Order: sequence, then structure tokens, then C-alpha cells
Amino acid sequence: MDLQEISEIAQEIPLPEHTTMTLEEFLARDIEGYEYIKGELIPMAAPSLGHAKISARITHYLFTHVSENDLGEVYVEAGFQVGERGMKPDVAFISTARLPEDESKGSPIPPDFAVEVLSPTDIHWRVAEKVQAYLEAGTQMVWVVESVMETVTVYRSATDIKVFTINDTLTGEDVVPGFACQVTQFFQ
Repeated sequence: MDLQEISEIAQEIPLPEHTTMTLEEFLARDIEGYEYIKGELIPMAAPSLGHAKISARITHYLFTHVSENDLGEVYVEAGFQVGERGMKPDVAFISTARLPEDESKGSPIPPDFAVEVLSPTDIHWRVAEKVQAYLEAGTQMVWVVESVMETVTVYRSATDIKVFTINDTLTGEDVVPGFACQVTQFFQ
């Protein structure tokens, strides 16, 4: 995809909409296709097939490990309260000890682990803001998955950042104990 195509796609994405809805109302309603930031509904572009395939592969490997080891729950594009935001990571994990009792609405707590798969329309500074929001709210680990260079950037803090390539093995570290997967498996 060249810059012209990205520009055309970006022009089709609607602008944020101001709302009187509270964060709690947003999480209770689970509004499809939006995230909530500071009183605004932020439209999320529908994922491409490539984006969805990568998300599905990550979900598969993570869900298999988490369920076999009874570590918690894995969620796909579910709503989470992340500080003063309502965010929907592509994939998320919450440990058994922290699972919310009410699953009929978005989670009132941030995930322990969040995965954001980049889309062609994602803007770098917005992704960086999301990562920062997750970490500040208590998310212990964030993966940002980039399909062009086939890399995964792992954030544990603003200063603990590692980039993994298709030659590397990712682990769940202390957040998803025992999880390990070759980066290349996400992009096959």
C-alpha cells in the first residue's frame, strides 16, 4: 500500500464525535467500532483481512496456552477501562485473580496484557498514546504487532522496550507464565 492509498483510506475514516456519554455508559453499552477518550467516541477502522488473520493467530496461540494452564481469560476486541479511556485492544488477557465478575459489559479494569495489531491507517503517535495509557493504567505488558516489517515491540514500561523479529521467540514473561511462541507464527 502506497502513501496515496493510505491517504485515501484515512480520509474515509470519520472524525471523533463528542458525546455526553460517560466512560461507564460506554463500557456498559459496548458500542461497536469505537473507543472512548475524554468524552469523545473515537471511530476505529474495520480491520483488514491481514490484520484480522494476525489477531486470530495471536489469539489462537495465547488462548490455547492460557486455557490449558488455567491462567485466566483471553478476549478479542473487548472493552476495557484504561484510566479515563474505554479501549478495545485487538487481543487482551486478564489473569484469573483479576477477572471481573460481570462479563455482560466492558471490563472496569485494564487488562494485564494487551495486543495492538497495527493497521495501515494507524498513526504512530496515537499508537504510542495507547501504549502509554495502558502502562499508566496498570497493564503489565503491551505488544504492538507490525505486519510490514513482521516485528513485535514489547512494552513493559516507558524505558523497558524490546523489538522482536521473525527470528525471535516471544514469551509471556511473568504476565502469562510459560507462554512462548515464534514471532514468525503470527505472520505465516
